[in-house]
Amino acid sequence: MIVPFGHLLILAGILFVIGLFCALARRSLIMILLGVEIMLNAAAIAFVGGSLHWHDMEGQTIVLFIAAVAATEVSVGLAMIVHVFRKTGSFDPVLFDLLK
Repeated sequence: MIVPFGHLLILAGILFVIGLFCALARRSLIMILLGVEIMLNAAAIAFVGGSLHWHDMEGQTIVLFIAAVAATEVSVGLAMIVHVFRKTGSFDPVLFDLLK
């Protein structure tokens, strides 16, 4: 492995913190979904790095499931955004109370 394992974990940690900040600090639903996607990518980097470090394929298999969950999350999230926009005319996440 060319890149040291510690550097991959640092990169994954930085990306996770950026995604967490994006998901918590923004009020736009699109930015919240983007933050969650960044956090999923950080987890995928950590799993692939661990898989390469320990010469085991399980981490790369889990990344395939992470990709499937990310695709599902995007489709459901965008469907919710379209529904809220049609109902209220705004992307404000506070308006999810109107869905009840």
